[in-house]
Amino acid sequence: MKIYTKTGDQGETGLYGAERVGKDHPRVEVYGTVDEANSAIGLARALLPPAHSDLQADLEYLQNALFDLGADLATREGGPYERNLARIDAKDVQHLEALIDRYQEEAPRFTGFIHPGGHPAAAALHLARTIARRAERCLVALMRQEKVNPEALRYLNRLSDLLFTLARVVNQREGYSEEGWRVKKRR
Repeated sequence: MKIYTKTGDQGETGLYGAERVGKDHPRVEVYGTVDEANSAIGLARALLPPAHSDLQADLEYLQNALFDLGADLATREGGPYERNLARIDAKDVQHLEALIDRYQEEAPRFTGFIHPGGHPAAAALHLARTIARRAERCLVALMRQEKVNPEALRYLNRLSDLLFTLARVVNQREGYSEEGWRVKKRR
């Protein structure tokens, strides 16, 4: 099987269900941005020291879940292939909340805005967090035009919180101190 199909050469792509839309369609933008966040998580995993097997497992779970989310977003309600996928639901959101709560116990106490960075894996998680926030904004724009699974929005909102928490945990475990935002003094 060839990797190229030439079906997108005219600026269109297929949603799950065979419907063709422009590659700049808001639905394509949101699931493409979810894919970008997934790639940033993959970068974080590649940079994560081997000792963090719990984080590796949870990040692998997230990567699989983001494929599910992408399929959810690529499939319009009532489409012919909707029965072939599992939509993101409240249990998925609750799972993210449980992960946030678990890792929050290990993270330093939150006292305000911090600079994204620290250990390379933490920096990659911060990047994934900002991409997840962009996906969330793209989804809000899509929701103004079309009916979309509302749990997908809740999921993206929790995902960015989880990625923030995981970045802080990586920095804590690896001995990196957080740099807080220093407000510019008035002259």
